[in-house]
Amino acid sequence: MTRPTARVLALLELLQTGGTHTVGELAGRLGVDERTVRRYVTHLTDLDIPVRSVRGRYGGYRLAPGYRMPPLMLTDDEAVAVLLGLLTSHSTTSVHAADSATAKLRRVLPARLGARLDALVNTAEFTADARPEVPVETAVLLDIAAATREHRLVAIGYTDRNGQHSQRTVHPYGLVAHSGRWYLTAMDNNSDDLRQFRLDRITETTTLPETFTPPTEFDPTTHLVSALATAPYRHEVSIRVQGTPTQIRPLLPATIATLHEIDSPPTDPTPWVRVLIRAEHLDWIPPVLAALNRPFVIEHPDALNDAVRALGQRLTAATTSGAIPPSGNADD
Repeated sequence: MTRPTARVLALLELLQTGGTHTVGELAGRLGVDERTVRRYVTHLTDLDIPVRSVRGRYGGYRLAPGYRMPPLMLTDDEAVAVLLGLLTSHSTTSVHAADSATAKLRRVLPARLGARLDALVNTAEFTADARPEVPVETAVLLDIAAATREHRLVAIGYTDRNGQHSQRTVHPYGLVAHSGRWYLTAMDNNSDDLRQFRLDRITETTTLPETFTPPTEFDPTTHLVSALATAPYRHEVSIRVQGTPTQIRPLLPATIATLHEIDSPPTDPTPWVRVLIRAEHLDWIPPVLAALNRPFVIEHPDALNDAVRALGQRLTAATTSGAIPPSGNADD
């Protein structure tokens, strides 16, 4: 978008706030002279946007009463993609800019879609590692967001990590984007337990007429992070690592590991941390330990020692074999 075009659209945005704006005020807001403002107004009127000139001491420009921008022609999937990009950009861009862009998008969307996106904006929470990467059906995301906002029960079809499919009725308490995935924290009527459901595993949703009262002061994000870190897995791993929690945490986030500082003896003031991990598989842990670049001691299981030795042997072999990679296209 060229700068003049961007400023013309910025002028339209200013006029949409309502009321009459003097030429001097508009010039100051846009960073141009008054003659340029008048030229931008001409551009808008050429596009059949009804900008009215107001004469007198307090005159200037205003939009004709009742004028609205035409609906933005986005599909539900496209609108959700744009909105999520704005919502998850807070950590990398100005929060004010992202919020302003979100408000502008909302104003030009059709009423039906705008109301559904409002539910998502008002209910979704995002952790620091939030940008969703695992695809989720747009209809599922919007349906769950609306039910969460309205405190209505939802019947879902769900496939667990073992591939078992079931039908469940849940009380949706919170919707959280975390570590590349969307999660629903909900009371599961089938088990009477508070559970976390991955939205990419929800195959269908039916919002029910019944309502519920959510628990007071419930924090979906805190509950999710804690639940993921303490969920039962095949391996219980304990490792002592030299360093402080601040130094170790970046490579071992709270969703996969808990950290406990260890009291150092007076003869050795070097700080150490005990790292506790629950894992279905051990193969990903040795590379993470290597990336820490710190002394560590594996307390259990013994199988992790074997995995670390195997990684070391592979790395050593790769640097000493002198083998020449086969020629050809790597994509063949």
